[in-house]
Amino acid sequence: MSGARVGGSARFRAVLFDLDGTLTDPKPGITRSVQYALRKRGIEPPDADQLEPFIGPPLAQSFSERLGFAAAEAKRAVDDYREYFSRQGLYENSVYDGIPALLRELRESGRRVCLATSKPTVFAERILEHFDLARHFDLVVGSHLDGTRVAKAEIIAAVLAGLGGEAARRAVMVGDREHDVHGARSNGIDSIAVTYGYGTCEELQAPSPTSLAASVGELRRLLLAV
Repeated sequence: MSGARVGGSARFRAVLFDLDGTLTDPKPGITRSVQYALRKRGIEPPDADQLEPFIGPPLAQSFSERLGFAAAEAKRAVDDYREYFSRQGLYENSVYDGIPALLRELRESGRRVCLATSKPTVFAERILEHFDLARHFDLVVGSHLDGTRVAKAEIIAAVLAGLGGEAARRAVMVGDREHDVHGARSNGIDSIAVTYGYGTCEELQAPSPTSLAASVGELRRLLLAV
């Protein structure tokens, strides 16, 4: 797949990044948090590899769709997940090689850099601060702790509203799951699906992203194209 619109001095004036599976590899913290929530229910949890589908989508949705929890039980499971995640799991995480340099280069080139994540904003901000990435971002938008604004389309819409003007019109969403691509399309912007994260190639190709990037280096070339 190839990108589309090129205009002015730079193809994209704003870059919206997903967090999990795009900027950082959060597998240990997320899967241990899920395991913690399941053990509190007397359920022997699957191993970390089997819990990879929890990385990216809204948590309540994953507890419901993947484990069959009713809505009220899924909400309680999310609360228990956050017990572990808020004190330990969010730090059991690592930044992908090349990401800090990419963020710095985007800012130096005059692009607006934003975070658009289904993770609660308060946790996303703590993660960015912990890894010294917060200084690269103009805007951080995530979900609310009360379970609202979890859909990626809503989150992207909030980022674009915060940007306004040409930056919003010439923005691109970068993420590793199909929700990122669908959310971008719902808001009329381009998308780059990264295949080094946790979405399968089949999942990412199905919604037809504007472009695919197999590495951070390839992502850099797409984002900094003039």
